[in-house]
Amino acid sequence: MKTVNVVAAVIRDGQRVFATQRGYGPYKDGWEFPGGKIEPGESPEAALVREIREELDTGIRVEEEIAKIEYDYEEFHLSMRCFFASIEEGTLTLREHEAAKWLCTSELDTVSWLPADAELIEILKKRFLSEQD
Repeated sequence: MKTVNVVAAVIRDGQRVFATQRGYGPYKDGWEFPGGKIEPGESPEAALVREIREELDTGIRVEEEIAKIEYDYEEFHLSMRCFFASIEEGTLTLREHEAAKWLCTSELDTVSWLPADAELIEILKKRFLSEQD
């Protein structure tokens, strides 16, 4: 099975995170964290900065790595490195997604996440709960 190496940005604004809805491909309409494939020779952090610039016309600062999600889709194995990120410059502008929204911690279950991203949601819920203590 082919492995696809990707990165995902959990762009935070306080206790809110930015979620996007896919506008194309076999997983169209599923919700995910923005990001994309790591190019050969590219670091995960550089890939994330590039992908967010291409997809959302925004400059970000990549912060700590949250998790590495390994998920088997029917067609491929996904290896997804997930990072917290914050906006450095620009306004989040959808170039490839059909919708987006800021979700508070209590709203994380209100969208239909793609399976790999759903695993990340469980990690984020625990993380946000521990930060509130």
